[in-house]
Amino acid sequence: MKRIILITGGQRSGKSQYAENLALSLSTHPVYVATAHIWDEEFRQRVLRHQERRGPQWTNIEEEKLLSRHDITGRVAVIDCVTLWCTNFFFDRMKSDEEQPTVEEALKNIEEEFDKFTAQDATFIFVTNEIGSGGVSTDTVQRRFTDMEGWMNQYVASKADEVVLMVSGIPVKIKG
Repeated sequence: MKRIILITGGQRSGKSQYAENLALSLSTHPVYVATAHIWDEEFRQRVLRHQERRGPQWTNIEEEKLLSRHDITGRVAVIDCVTLWCTNFFFDRMKSDEEQPTVEEALKNIEEEFDKFTAQDATFIFVTNEIGSGGVSTDTVQRRFTDMEGWMNQYVASKADEVVLMVSGIPVKIKG
């Protein structure tokens, strides 16, 4: 039976660890969908530490944008994370001088991809960040991204059966 869970919170609030433990409580062989783009060596080392922590019982999928090309029917999957997934779409639209879709159009594309991916009969545990909680940026690009990511978080939360806010390592159930 399809189930969508959203785990949200600030940086280092315990979101990923909570999501991984939840997945392991639901399946002996969960899936980990990593949406990160490897920007530099420090980030590559962070990814390697996360992979080592998870261990061999996990099926790892690295997918920066098109989650729906992966069949996870009947599985439990942690998708870590919505923020980095949105970043990949956002920066793609900023890469060239050609006319790019607006933030709203890019958001629509992400929502459509989310809907295609979550149409599968699986348990989805999405991890995201509450990046807008820290105040309004003085940078236009950052404000646009914060808006887009905040709207995407709202979209995922509206589709979720359960939403958990992580605060200093403590899960607080928001929905479900």
